[in-house]
Amino acid sequence: MMRRLLQVKTLLTRSQVANFSSVSQGSKFSSNFKQYLKLSNGEIGSYFHDVPLDLDLSTATVNMITEIPRWSQAKFEINKDEEWNPIMQDCKKGVPRFVKNLFPFHGYIHNYGALPRTWENPLTQHPGTEYKGDNDPLDCCEIGSQVIPTGAIRRVKLLGSLALIDDNELDWKIIVIDCQDPLAQYVKNLSDVETHFPQLLQQTREWFRNYKIPDGKSANKFAFDEKYMDLDNTVKVVQQCHDAWRGLMNKEGYTNNNVRLPNTISSFKNNHNNGTIPSESDNKPNSKIPDAVSKWYYI
Repeated sequence: MMRRLLQVKTLLTRSQVANFSSVSQGSKFSSNFKQYLKLSNGEIGSYFHDVPLDLDLSTATVNMITEIPRWSQAKFEINKDEEWNPIMQDCKKGVPRFVKNLFPFHGYIHNYGALPRTWENPLTQHPGTEYKGDNDPLDCCEIGSQVIPTGAIRRVKLLGSLALIDDNELDWKIIVIDCQDPLAQYVKNLSDVETHFPQLLQQTREWFRNYKIPDGKSANKFAFDEKYMDLDNTVKVVQQCHDAWRGLMNKEGYTNNNVRLPNTISSFKNNHNNGTIPSESDNKPNSKIPDAVSKWYYI
């Protein structure tokens, strides 16, 4: 049973982010699964637009939305086109997608997610490259020790970034660590990552280079001679993509029906009342993961 939502009239502060939760619809690991953002007052919101980025330049911290927990394989992502932008499993020809196991790793090697209120503009060529954005929020790789569940929102520290080229588009991978991780106090940049997480950056690059090969695709490439970008340049990338998101919201003729919370951006005035939220009865048992998903691949 579905119920009608009321408009939300207040902005979120940083402390209120902890009050976000989620509500699911359908069966996990199937094409009908949807996980929605649930606001502190019990109403529905958008993972893409309603969670603040909240970039703090003094601490180089932001909010991150986890889509894929470390060591798991289901390719969950924020759906930009679905109403209210739920997290859904990516499908190919109606079949849910799972990343392959690249020996010695099982699934994704980090907690993988996105930075809210960022957008890699597909119409703009990034400085220093010949590539344009992939039309998605910025991707994040959280390197801490905790496995973070899908839909969880964490305060994370920016550390560096890797400019992946995927299908001839620029697809930044932002390296972060959960601020609550025991090592977070010792890790402020890529040099610290090398010290406290030896070989992690090298293995991360190789994983992203090779993870599509088992699907019959070529190895991925990287901009900037495959080098990681340092913290200062990474902050600039985050700022640029946040500005691009703001530009998208302000674009003349752009209609955004997936924003619940008001903002200083004028296009947020189009809040509406016809959003719906699933009840607990809409959440079904998990679907069986195909046996073939457990196979090892050697590159």
